[in-house]
Amino acid sequence: MIAETVCSAVAAAGLGIAAVTAYRKRFLTAARIAAYSLVPLGLVMTGVVDWVADTAFSPVAWAGFGVLGASWLLFASTRAVERRRGGTRKERKAAARSAQGEAVAPAASAPSLGPASRSKTPSATAPRADKADDFSDIEAILKKHGI
Repeated sequence: MIAETVCSAVAAAGLGIAAVTAYRKRFLTAARIAAYSLVPLGLVMTGVVDWVADTAFSPVAWAGFGVLGASWLLFASTRAVERRRGGTRKERKAAARSAQGEAVAPAASAPSLGPASRSKTPSATAPRADKADDFSDIEAILKKHGI
C-alpha cells in the first residue's frame, strides 16, 4: 500500500514538472519528463509493484536469484575457458590430428617440410671466417650516431 502511494506521488510530481517545463516552451523535454513520470503509475496499475514487494521480502525468491547468479557464473567461466583453449573439445582433437598428420610423414625420421627444407647455410659447428664483418655494421652505425 505504501509503494502504491509513493509511486502515485512520484507520477503526480513528474507530471507537475512536465507542465512547468511545457509552460517554458520546452515541449520535447516536457513530453520526455511526462513519459518518465507515468512509468511508476503504470507499474502500480499492472501489479508489478505488488509482485516486486512480495519478491523482495521472500527468502525463496532471493535463493532463486542466487541460483540464477551461480548458473550465470558457471556459464560465463566455461565460455571463457573454452575461448582460452581455442574452441570445443572436438575442434581441439581435430586440430591436433591434422597437425600431427602434416608435420611428420609416416616412417620418417625427420619432419617432412617439403623439397626446400634443407637450407644451404653453414652448420653451427663450422667456424665463421669473417667475424670482423659481423661487427663492422655495428661499428658503422655507432660512428654514424657519434658513439
